[in-house]
Amino acid sequence: MGKLKVLLIIEQCNPEWPSVPLVGYSFYKHISMLVDTTLVTHERNKAALEKAHPGRDIVYISESKFITRYYNIAEKLSKIKGKIIWPLYNALTYPIYAEFNHKVYSTFNKLIINGQYDIVHALTPILPRYPVKVIRACKKTPFILGPVNGGVPFPKGFQAVARQEFSYFNFLRLIGRYIIPGYRETYEKANYILSGSTYTMNLIKSLFTIKDEKIELFYENGIDDSFIKNETKAGKIDDGNNAIINLLFVGRLVPYKGADILIEAISQLEQSIQDKIKLTIVGDGPEINTLQNQVSKLYLDKKVNFTGWIEQQATVGYYRDSDVFCFPSVREFGGAVVLEAMANGLPCIVINNGGIAEYVTEETGFKIDPVSRDFVVKELKRCITNLVQNKVLRHNMSIKAIQRARNFSWSAKASAIKNIYDILLDRRS
Repeated sequence: MGKLKVLLIIEQCNPEWPSVPLVGYSFYKHISMLVDTTLVTHERNKAALEKAHPGRDIVYISESKFITRYYNIAEKLSKIKGKIIWPLYNALTYPIYAEFNHKVYSTFNKLIINGQYDIVHALTPILPRYPVKVIRACKKTPFILGPVNGGVPFPKGFQAVARQEFSYFNFLRLIGRYIIPGYRETYEKANYILSGSTYTMNLIKSLFTIKDEKIELFYENGIDDSFIKNETKAGKIDDGNNAIINLLFVGRLVPYKGADILIEAISQLEQSIQDKIKLTIVGDGPEINTLQNQVSKLYLDKKVNFTGWIEQQATVGYYRDSDVFCFPSVREFGGAVVLEAMANGLPCIVINNGGIAEYVTEETGFKIDPVSRDFVVKELKRCITNLVQNKVLRHNMSIKAIQRARNFSWSAKASAIKNIYDILLDRRS
């Protein structure tokens, strides 16, 4: 038999853009090495994909002039003082996805019905709030959805941060579940669903009649094999008593990412510990001036360095020059930066809420319950102090972090998905 023929529906799929488009592209790149793929994606991705993969079987779905004009209006309405209100943005921009979804169905429904593909797999958007219309044509063809991830609430102890992130618009998610055509049908008729976090998996089970054998925990983020450090180069034990321990934060500088909490924790460290550390904050965002002012007021200018925006590929140098990754984001779905840090042998200190807490184990770092801001500050101080003082712990966590990160390589994830395809086809035979 030849390779499996798989229709991959990845609306957001772009090797040059960060976040979901890059995740979508990474899945496509590695799955296409194992099976015969037809990729269907939005035309906005055409230039980047043709540059990376000329001649591939890719179908680009065009956007109508009306939708282009509508997007410009929706984007403006979704902002307050230049800041995007994400729940409102996702609601207002839904018609853009709806047009894509309908055009995909019009283009491929007969081909699917006629058995052109062995598998149909819809990967993005990742948020668990979008229907996939071609499922109506998949009566004889297995349909896979995901990984889907999202819906993680803000912790009760961080409602002030939730308000800063306009969480009062989250009711729009609930409305969408009831008014979006085909939403329930997509989840209930899917042959298999991949969920990017335990929270989202339980949410999907509670919303729909989904049996355990139809859904699987499958984290959406991954890392390239070249990004993973060799265990023999993990954190050294013999770094000397006077060596500086480099702490690292990587992420957008917005309230819920918690960079301000980390800065406060560093300001409260005992002087003997503070003298042994430096913090590098990689990233940009609307909070950068506020954070820089916080550093100045706390007299930490010599301890904390801001890099500003850095290209994703260039961040590897910062990971490899650091010793500990501190990422107190109170509400994180995927958190690819945590995987990147682990791949480079960094023990990780994270908040126990959302997908990032599932990456980190007791062998690879620390998870802090988001009880309150004061509690997180106190625990950050304790964890940082522990890792600064305990060279052996730091070294062992470094090795275990690299070993765990290997499970998240894109090649390993693509192989796991190929295995799922085979199992679904065996069930049909």
